[in-house]
Amino acid sequence: MNETAAFERITGLAGLDYAILAVAVAALFVISYFKGREETDTKDYFLGNRKTPVWVGTLSFVATEISAMTIVGIPPIGFTENWQYMQFFIGSAAARILIAFFFIPAFYKFNCTTIYEFLKHRFGAETQYAGSAFFFVTRLFASGVRLYAASLAVSVIMGWPLAHTIGFFTVISVIFIGFGGIKAVMWTGTFETITFYLAGGAVAAYLLFHINGGLAGAWQTASDAGKLSIFNFGWDMKNPNVIWAALLNGVFGSMASFGTDQELMQRLLTLETRRESQKTLIATIFAAVPLTALYLGIGTLLFVFYKQNPALALPANADKILSHFTINVLPAGLKGLVLAAIVLASIDSPLSSLSSSFVTDIYRPLLKKGADERHYLMVSRISVACFGLLLAGIAWACAAGSGRMLWLAFKVNGVTAGSLLGVFLLGLLTRRVSNLGNVAAMLFSAALAGTTLYLSEHGWGIGWSWIIVIGTVSTFALGWFLSRPPSDEVSPG
Repeated sequence: MNETAAFERITGLAGLDYAILAVAVAALFVISYFKGREETDTKDYFLGNRKTPVWVGTLSFVATEISAMTIVGIPPIGFTENWQYMQFFIGSAAARILIAFFFIPAFYKFNCTTIYEFLKHRFGAETQYAGSAFFFVTRLFASGVRLYAASLAVSVIMGWPLAHTIGFFTVISVIFIGFGGIKAVMWTGTFETITFYLAGGAVAAYLLFHINGGLAGAWQTASDAGKLSIFNFGWDMKNPNVIWAALLNGVFGSMASFGTDQELMQRLLTLETRRESQKTLIATIFAAVPLTALYLGIGTLLFVFYKQNPALALPANADKILSHFTINVLPAGLKGLVLAAIVLASIDSPLSSLSSSFVTDIYRPLLKKGADERHYLMVSRISVACFGLLLAGIAWACAAGSGRMLWLAFKVNGVTAGSLLGVFLLGLLTRRVSNLGNVAAMLFSAALAGTTLYLSEHGWGIGWSWIIVIGTVSTFALGWFLSRPPSDEVSPG
């Protein structure tokens, strides 16, 4: 009993909190076991034999889209800034509709296991390899930032060293996803999204009950401080939150993230038909936007709460505001629920999509042709472990960096995502023929986007939100220039 009390004083967590976390993590392994025990081939491991229900696909997609970056990365925006981040979702909603009716039919037409197989059918193998390689770079770095964000929050709540927390997430993710495959990811994603809503709703309710004046008082205080501003109609190209820049970033960023990123599109490919996949993607608009608004609202309520309670200490780093509030203010039970949400958000990692792209796009065609499915399934599970270690290394490297985690993830993603989106749009919107020219266009545009990012970070007059737009337009234009019309359009002379 004395040891238990001492441990509670160190971590701030009670037995009930640990019980909630234990049940949540145990649920992952139970689902993984029952969904993965009968897998015999990579079609089942990567696509779940396309038997996923629409509602499961919707909630699982949202769990992957939201991730730990929303759970711990968005409250600091509401706390330190305002609601202008929500402008992004206007463009994002439009992008989902475009993807549903332009991208998804093409992927189902070619019966793709990974979306980069479309590039092979449309252009050639070299474009497929380049697309897959760009996905590895984009997803590894962006997901490494996400893993760092979650580990930072959990390390504060649990009182663990950051390295131990990263290791904890890595081991659980590798075991759970390595055995269960995409079916485990899909069904646990449903469980995760429900947990995100429960945890966020519980924290928001607690704050409202402990803010003087309740919702009306919180609204007045936040409004007076300019925390409820949604639209920014300025013209400053350095500001990523002006509405026209946010809308463009929402369209281009979401098209790149949802339409050309195997991590999210893999979820949509587990649906049986193209029509079901389209319904799922459109339904995510109505599931993801309220969840994002909920956690942005938590950040605003935290601002009001601490303004009304100035004697309470604030964390030195605003990125830790939710975890700091959780461990120092929330009662037992709610602490465990928030901790479970953060842990679950972190475990929904890209390991399955990275493995599927490596095995399907690289290993099977280039390194080991003609092997049996048992071999490819074994390699798939080994690659999950290898990518898990890579993500852990990137997350640890992020610990030496600084700046808002959410913005850092967007910046890293923008350098290569524009190249991917540009080449997909070239294949979907034109009939131009190219292959090696596409590779050159993607490399040049990534270098251009990286240069733009460097200049924007050193005072040049453009915001980082333009990076993905520049990369997309550059890849499309250069790819067009280096390509040729299809043979039936070339004149005999």
